[in-house]
Amino acid sequence: MDVTAPGMDVIATAGHVDHGKSTLVRALTGMEPDRWEEERRRGLTIDLGFAWTTLPSGRRLAVVDVPGHERFVGNMLAGVGSVPAALVVVAADDGWSAQTAEHVAVLDALGVRHALLAVSKADLADPGPVLADVRERLAATSMGEVPGVAVSAATGAGVPDVVAALESLLAGLPAPDREAPVRLWIDRAFPVKGAGTVVTGTLAAGRVATGDRLQLGDREVGVRGVHSLGRPVERAEATARVALNLRGTSVEELSRGDALLTPGAFRSTTELDATLVRAPEDRLPAEVVVHVGSAAVGARLRPLEGAAVRLRLTTPLPLRVGDRLLLRDPGARRVLGADVRDVDPPELRRRGAARRRAEELAAQPAGPAGAAAELARRRFVRAADFAAMGWPVPEHATAVGPWLLAPGLVEELAAALPGIVARYRTLRPLEAGPPVAVARRALELPDDELVPAVVRPPLALRDGRVVVATAGLPAQVQQAVDGIRARLAADPFAAPDAEELRAAGLGPRELAAAARDGQLVKIADGVYLAPGVAEQARARLTGVPTPFTLSQARAAWGTSRRVAVPLMEWLDARGVTERLPDNTRRLR
Repeated sequence: MDVTAPGMDVIATAGHVDHGKSTLVRALTGMEPDRWEEERRRGLTIDLGFAWTTLPSGRRLAVVDVPGHERFVGNMLAGVGSVPAALVVVAADDGWSAQTAEHVAVLDALGVRHALLAVSKADLADPGPVLADVRERLAATSMGEVPGVAVSAATGAGVPDVVAALESLLAGLPAPDREAPVRLWIDRAFPVKGAGTVVTGTLAAGRVATGDRLQLGDREVGVRGVHSLGRPVERAEATARVALNLRGTSVEELSRGDALLTPGAFRSTTELDATLVRAPEDRLPAEVVVHVGSAAVGARLRPLEGAAVRLRLTTPLPLRVGDRLLLRDPGARRVLGADVRDVDPPELRRRGAARRRAEELAAQPAGPAGAAAELARRRFVRAADFAAMGWPVPEHATAVGPWLLAPGLVEELAAALPGIVARYRTLRPLEAGPPVAVARRALELPDDELVPAVVRPPLALRDGRVVVATAGLPAQVQQAVDGIRARLAADPFAAPDAEELRAAGLGPRELAAAARDGQLVKIADGVYLAPGVAEQARARLTGVPTPFTLSQARAAWGTSRRVAVPLMEWLDARGVTERLPDNTRRLR
């Protein structure tokens, strides 16, 4: 078994039914691409066919042979959706046709830039006029100036020229991104006796290996085995035609258009914003079929303004910013290309929101600059979600835990926080500052864990609140607390009782404020002592024989049972003392 499948190129055929696509594929590969007995009987390709060969240079070529009949345009789209190049076949004795135009329109809408024209059946008519006519038509599409070759698959004339032209075409294809996450659109699924479920597709980016876990809908499945061009391999790398033996799913659970994904790397969405590749000449349909990869799902289309549209899909799709979609009007022979601009778009509720959204999309640049603009619009987003949308991390973004914040946002929020704390303390003078959750809501942040990132001196975090580090208690409360602390300085364990506290003007709210401010220590309800009491209590107990009883401890502290009982339990809870089975204690 090969460890890694040798690199290969993948190309899809395109052209009218009976123009000789499958015959040319047979001549090039020596393989029969048609799948079904009905196809061979009728002499036309109904579903996708696949064949492969090794070219004289050693390049391995896989061919996706698509149906040319207009009734099977959906199958054709499933075949070309993930393929980087096309072999356009036009018969010399028939020339350009309606189905040729439809296939070329699909390639143009998908933005295919690499293609080869083969004028077939050159033994039946002069191929020259057709070569000139079709090349001129293709020049006005995304494919531009396309090389053309005359060929007769029946006689073999011109087949070596097609091979040479393919070599040249394939040498100019951009290198696939093998570090990218996997998104394998399934174009076939079938059972294999003794192996279970097998799926096939074109691996356009990334790599897949035996033992991998891939996401399929809302669950994960295991890859039991990988085949490429009919041979088992440990690993396949883009670009490649692959067959995966899956663990954890049955054929009945799969269909063409499902996608196998790197877990967590894609965001499934039912609503997205896109920009049409060309501004529409006619009124846009309200309902379209969206094609991407091998998937085809219905969608409602809402024009925003200009070339911007919003799509609401009937079935979620794993899409990313930058994906090219094909929108097909089911009521007319019209296709439109559209680029995905946002897979988590904002709601359009207010009057004029659609126009403003279209303006945002029109002004949004591509690449890193677009990512920075999108993060600035969102202000904050989870880094994993941002990557799953298809955006790179902007250079000057601020990372806080799992979150990304727009450049400058931390400083903006840090400048706003002192005012929030001041207003809160004005309304609640006995509280040191707002709880973190209150500060988070006031700053309109999505998670409490973001608040510490915007706290700057003189503010500080204390006991779950944002406080002014140097702030004290109101003057009247401070005077009462000072009086209590003066008394405790002389007798550290003589906690004032409830009546004494009330007489000093210290009710539950004032005492809680003093405890939050660190000026008193709450031992139990109604029992407050001065800071440092744990050290003082321990120091007194060092002179008591171990183990000691509660009565011995109370005597050492010189206090009442009202104070000694909760103080001992408080010391136990903090690990200063240890309670023994006979209810005596010892110092830890």
